[in-house]
Amino acid sequence: MKTVLKGLAVAASLLATSAYADGGTIKFGHDNKTDPFENPAHACTAVFSNLVTAGTNGSVTVEVFGSNQLGSAAEHVQQVRDGILQATLTSTGALASYYPRIDVLNLPFAFSGNAATYSVFDGDFGKALAADIEAELGDVVVLGFPDTGGFFAVTNSERPIADLEDFDGIRIRTMTLPSHQKIIQALGAEAYPLSWGEVYSGLQTGVIDGQMNPVPIISFANFAEVQKYMTLTNHLFSPYTFMMNRDFYEGLSESEQATVRTAAENCVAASRGLSRIIEASDRGLAGLMDKIEVTALTDEQRAAMAGAAQPAFEAHVSENMDEKAGELLGMFKSAVEDANAAGYLQ
Repeated sequence: MKTVLKGLAVAASLLATSAYADGGTIKFGHDNKTDPFENPAHACTAVFSNLVTAGTNGSVTVEVFGSNQLGSAAEHVQQVRDGILQATLTSTGALASYYPRIDVLNLPFAFSGNAATYSVFDGDFGKALAADIEAELGDVVVLGFPDTGGFFAVTNSERPIADLEDFDGIRIRTMTLPSHQKIIQALGAEAYPLSWGEVYSGLQTGVIDGQMNPVPIISFANFAEVQKYMTLTNHLFSPYTFMMNRDFYEGLSESEQATVRTAAENCVAASRGLSRIIEASDRGLAGLMDKIEVTALTDEQRAAMAGAAQPAFEAHVSENMDEKAGELLGMFKSAVEDANAAGYLQ
């Protein structure tokens, strides 16, 4: 029976591969809403698809499967590795089980603003991170780090959070990433790991008091219906990793590869632009301010939170991750410091 089941599994895998790998077609999976005007991930894939198809005169085309049509974000990563999909945008949480070092990006309260994130992920650190992911996984090519929606904010139904002490006892939903749990605990709140599909009902029923996500996601998920307060903590910036199956990429001509990379750069730019527009529109912060009480932190308040959370995060990396992760964290901190210090157009 085991032999039969194993044979059926292999056959199913081969059928899936033949169904989703058509040579010149990039099957692109992601887990977000399929509207390029409403979601940074789909804006990214829409721009990528257009530029690849036009730039290769149709020799390479793109089919986008959003809203988890072909599986979860973590399953998309495995499907790209197996060649069932050719490309995906993966969150740090979904990638962590395949590449644990991605967790170094969760250094809390690191960035001074959005421009600094662009500098870091488009610069030497981004190149080093991409190279390390490629070396560790072996079967993917990393094409950039698109925006998931911007900096994280914290919402809750208990009280406004302005000072470190205000976190005390509040149950905040986190991803299953240990680093996220350490950060929330260091701030004085209770970390409550919960799958994304259960967050709204958890907030509605009081299983959890709050959650953390970028402002556009808070808006799209209608969390203002079940939350009273939002704090613009800006404590995390967690980009997507845009990855492509290596065999597929290397099977393209040099000209096609160049077009794919140019399209990927524009995909990243589109995700960033739409994220900033949504943040400033009725679909983002401007719309939320009519529905939820919003608190912005002073520099002093944010520094106090950073002072509590950063040592806990760095201890987590030191105690639970390998030496290479420590090296990447050092590079990340240095790149962030330089980016924060650099002014716009200086």
